[in-house]
Amino acid sequence: MTPKVPALKYSPEDITHAWQCASILLDYPDEQLLSRLDLLEEVAASLPATIGAGLLETIQYLRRPGVGATQSQYVDTFDTRRRGCLFLTYFSNGETRKRGLALLRIKQVYARAGVELAPEQLPDHLCVVLEFGALTDAKAGLKIILDNRAGLELLRLHLRETGSPWSGAIESVCATLPPLKGKDHEAVARLIAEGPADEQVGLDTYGVPDLAPIQGGM
Repeated sequence: MTPKVPALKYSPEDITHAWQCASILLDYPDEQLLSRLDLLEEVAASLPATIGAGLLETIQYLRRPGVGATQSQYVDTFDTRRRGCLFLTYFSNGETRKRGLALLRIKQVYARAGVELAPEQLPDHLCVVLEFGALTDAKAGLKIILDNRAGLELLRLHLRETGSPWSGAIESVCATLPPLKGKDHEAVARLIAEGPADEQVGLDTYGVPDLAPIQGGM
């Protein structure tokens, strides 16, 4: 059954391009990613400024010399801080039984679309979700994002407050989404105040996200 999602103000093509660019830019910055920056910049520059500008900011940062320093900053940004986590269900569920169920539901969405992840990949990694929405099923991808909107907004606020060079890519993704509504604002405020839950049981199928960098995209 096709998921019910709100209409978006940008064209499907623009959203596809924005999500695909962001899914690449938010992944671990290895040599392969860096070799694609010219193409990514061309695509980002073709988008409306409200969604393309943030992508271009991240691209410009990744062009800096010193890939080792960039990789170290990526790990420090996304793999060592709870609010910098790229695993969407972590924000609303923490390491609890509920998160295991949330991961299973997302994996089932992928399976229905004929997508099978590598064994080391978690289905809620933002890069995986964005790539799925861009290349496979836009409505299903959007629903996964909206179901975890509060966590994405918390990540956006955290990266902006810390001046992260990856903030632009997250801002671009959030700009493609509908405006936050009352319940979403409340959920974000609750996450800011309380943080993710911490109950490290019930995740035997997936395990706790490893702090070592992993490739996000499918």
